[in-house]
Amino acid sequence: GDGPPPGSKFALLPSDMEYSELKALYINCTLKKSPTLSHTQGLIDLSRRTMESRGVQTNSFRLADFVVPPGMQSDLCLAGPIWLGENSSVMRILMERLYAMSGLLNEQGQYSFYGKVGCTLLSGNEDGVKHAAMGNLYGLQHIGYTIAPQADAGWVGTIGPGLSYLDKGSGGPENDFTNRNTVFMSWNAMHLAALLKKNNFYPPVGNSRRAWDEGDKTGFIPRQSS
Repeated sequence: GDGPPPGSKFALLPSDMEYSELKALYINCTLKKSPTLSHTQGLIDLSRRTMESRGVQTNSFRLADFVVPPGMQSDLCLAGPIWLGENSSVMRILMERLYAMSGLLNEQGQYSFYGKVGCTLLSGNEDGVKHAAMGNLYGLQHIGYTIAPQADAGWVGTIGPGLSYLDKGSGGPENDFTNRNTVFMSWNAMHLAALLKKNNFYPPVGNSRRAWDEGDKTGFIPRQSS
């Protein structure tokens, strides 16, 4: 939406918050290739509309349609379906490929994913959102992504065989809990990404892999007092 109505105590955003310079990449880890209907895409589209309303440049693709490129340079939202209570096999392929890139360094000698924000969206028709989200968010922060509060959202419908998110009559797109968490996730990711960008991400003191490997432990290991 367009934000709170005029006069609302929440109407004014911090004057130094800038979102139009941000980019967000959504990777849909559905097992279905385009143009087959993807229920996960419905959640992605809700989050994209939230970010685009504030000028964020967004893009999304299905991993099943492409060979994973050898680099990701945008803030990232991992989105996918749940099968047997777990992330899809496509999601695992993506996480493993991202982990294989975790040794790449940025200009400051830090891991290349430093300063980038990660979050996750899950869909299904039984259970497993929190379980799958835990693995995704842990994996992202482990390789250097920063995780915002409320960094996950999902919809799984009723237990047992049933309608999926975009099926007529499922109630998914109208579900207030899912809509709220998806919007909160999107806004918190924008806020955090803007703050990191404004403050030049993370200072390299104490977390530069290049400095450590070159033997410069200054800022890493405190000197003993004499």
